[in-house]
Amino acid sequence: MTKINCLNPIAKVGLDLFSDNYEIVDDFAQADAVLVRSAAMHDLEMPSSLKAIARAGAGVNNIPLDKCADKGIVVFNTPGANANGVKELVIAGMLLAARDIKGGIDWAKSDKDDENIAKAAEKEKKKFAGSEIQGKKLGVIGLGAIGVMVANAAISLGMEVYGYDPYMSVKAAWNLSRSVKHVNTPEEIYKTCDYITIHVPALDSTKGMINKEAFDMMKDGVVVLNYARDVLVDEDAMAEALKAGKVKKYMTDFPNPKSINMDGAIVTPHIGASTEESEDNCAVMAVNEIADFIENGNIKNSVNYPACDMGVCDKAGRVTICHKNIPNMISQFAAVFASSNVNISDMVNKSRGEYSYTMLDLDGSATEDVIKSIEGIDGVIRVRVIK
Repeated sequence: MTKINCLNPIAKVGLDLFSDNYEIVDDFAQADAVLVRSAAMHDLEMPSSLKAIARAGAGVNNIPLDKCADKGIVVFNTPGANANGVKELVIAGMLLAARDIKGGIDWAKSDKDDENIAKAAEKEKKKFAGSEIQGKKLGVIGLGAIGVMVANAAISLGMEVYGYDPYMSVKAAWNLSRSVKHVNTPEEIYKTCDYITIHVPALDSTKGMINKEAFDMMKDGVVVLNYARDVLVDEDAMAEALKAGKVKKYMTDFPNPKSINMDGAIVTPHIGASTEESEDNCAVMAVNEIADFIENGNIKNSVNYPACDMGVCDKAGRVTICHKNIPNMISQFAAVFASSNVNISDMVNKSRGEYSYTMLDLDGSATEDVIKSIEGIDGVIRVRVIK
């Protein structure tokens, strides 16, 4: 029985996909696999039984990836599952920035007891006038699942869209509207666009990328939208840019003591993926990833181990090995099986940075002695007998 622990509430539509071979448990220390959304895992002691973690969402900054890789714990995320929910909030953010909708709502609520509110509204409405987004230039930095959806939606709304992503996947390229203008540097977007939205992961190379130097290149009155990660924006520089009028509005989904106190910022409480549909999609994808890994050893959408997929095993046995990406590993594995008279009928080996993953389909069963011999090889982190 495979034990699953949920560190956050996970949509029932996903959990219902687990077969009778799985049990949902409350005790993290007993878990074979974990489903998580936003719960912080950096300070948790990982149990020896833990084989996999699936994040029901895209970002994994709440999970200690290297620590998990060192223990042979494969970490998954669910790219694209919540993309439409975030896309719609970005579009809403642009509309909120273009029109003083929030100011108008606040005025109407404050005047709710006025019997002549309709007449007063006709006098006051000019205070909340704004502009239309049609015809404006939008720069999209990062053309992954969300960035592509935002770019395509903006094209449909009549905006002139510029996109930047040096690492765009083939799938994203196929899905992107031909009307999006590709640029070679983010600086081109800074200098050109009326609205700028960022959709990149939080890496050392992207943290603080929207900084004073970037603001100095931007148009006066630009709108910046950040529904990706708060650390992508230098918030001290953002506060100064808002104060100086360089940035008209800062739209962000990440409240903190700095962002929430900025004049000109409209902050939402991290609700980009907070739709029933997004939560369902993430749960279904996360559960399927865990089940395929537990039952078949396949790795899809991992963030700390390489993708590796051999489908459903139709041979007598299957063994998977998490190990360091160092020379001579495969030959040592083969030698162990050969010495035990077990033929390897098929094999896949993939690497990602310091770590590798090897899947071996066998014409016979791997004995306990064979597994112990492989575990004893220097550089091997974890061995699993799938079949």
